[in-house]
Amino acid sequence: MTLAEQCASSSLEALGYKPKFKRVLRLRDLIIYGLVILTPTAPYPVYGIIEKVSLGHAALAYLVAMVAMLFTATSYGRMSGAFPVAGSTYTYAQRSLSEHVGFLAGWAMMLDYFLIPLLSVIYAALLAARYVPQVPYMAWAVFFTIAITLINIRGIKMTARANDVMMVSLSFSAILFVVLAAHFITASHGWGGLIVPHAVYNPATFELRPMMLGAGIATLSYIGFDAISTLAEDVDNPERNIAIATVSVCILQALFCVVQVYLAEIVWPNYHTFPSVDTAILDIGRLMGGPLMMGWITFVLLVAGLGSALTGQAGASRLLFGMGRDGVISRRIFAYVDEKHSTPTRSIYFMGGVTLLGAILIRFQLAVELLNFGAFVGFILVNLSVIRHYYLRQRQRSGLGVLTNLIFPTLGALVCSYVWMSLSTPAKIVGFIWLGLGVAYLAYLTKGFRSSPIKLEI
Repeated sequence: MTLAEQCASSSLEALGYKPKFKRVLRLRDLIIYGLVILTPTAPYPVYGIIEKVSLGHAALAYLVAMVAMLFTATSYGRMSGAFPVAGSTYTYAQRSLSEHVGFLAGWAMMLDYFLIPLLSVIYAALLAARYVPQVPYMAWAVFFTIAITLINIRGIKMTARANDVMMVSLSFSAILFVVLAAHFITASHGWGGLIVPHAVYNPATFELRPMMLGAGIATLSYIGFDAISTLAEDVDNPERNIAIATVSVCILQALFCVVQVYLAEIVWPNYHTFPSVDTAILDIGRLMGGPLMMGWITFVLLVAGLGSALTGQAGASRLLFGMGRDGVISRRIFAYVDEKHSTPTRSIYFMGGVTLLGAILIRFQLAVELLNFGAFVGFILVNLSVIRHYYLRQRQRSGLGVLTNLIFPTLGALVCSYVWMSLSTPAKIVGFIWLGLGVAYLAYLTKGFRSSPIKLEI
């Protein structure tokens, strides 16, 4: 079957693959998975920074970021319906643009998927070492890495159960924050104090460029929704459920973020008086609920970090599985699936090793800056894949087709390109070095780009 013929069908077998995973996940599991990797408490670490750079327009920045990410989330939903396989971004670009571009998309996203669990483990270990200094940072890093690896080895259903527990604590924290903030505001200003238009848009201080800079930082709270599509072979009815879950997670995440940030702006309206922008949310928590609330937020940040590490590792292992199954990286290592647990165990072990090594060698700040690089390369290519597959190849141009197959993905690609080129110079240097290594490896794999990098094993 040719690539063009395969593209005409969305069944796994028609795309040239044998089923490897058990379809045990439901739509609810996908939504929880996405929210855990994003975390409802995502604004906590970056709120003060966004509030400062946006000149007091953090809530508006989150709304703008949501609109930008919704374009791309819609594109992921569209492509998951066309190609419901575990490779996600890599598969979409490979099948829609070209096999060589697909490899580079997967290579770029590998950087992103490696960094999500790595960042989370580093942050969790730093936080734990701060509160239990008798146990060194490295011991915490080893402990957390082993813990998330063993949970993922047990199977995606085990990961889903762990996600349920984490989702309860994270949602409770977000609700508690909203309740305490509302109580604090109404106790001082009555119920009318909850309606403050200037907390969203203040014409006296609004400037477009600072607000857009804040929106660029706010996109960090949305990055990771694409990992839902890596579970396409673990979920029942992926053509429908992946699309619904991806867009739903983006909207629900925006709701969590905007409400909390809006209330935080009312509770502490003058960002100039933050003792520290890096820990502004902790100071707001202490103002609303005393040291107990401040301690709870710290605990929740630890839980959120572990949840993001767990789900990030699951998504990364399935991206590696998709590339390994195609033979573009070692099939023996990455395409192996454990029959007992129905998981790509060798890919999971590999991710555990990468996470632990990165926790030893990589500075947290550099890892944060690099995260967006790989993500936005993949986002741009997925948006372009929608245009190529649906608008140009299948000629779906009538009615809503113009919106979903051309206008939305074009806007998504433009917004992502703007944010991508706004990254810091060190992040772009390291990111382009990574892409350069990918080009070199692709040239070797394809004998100077003369052959296909894909070696399907039917």
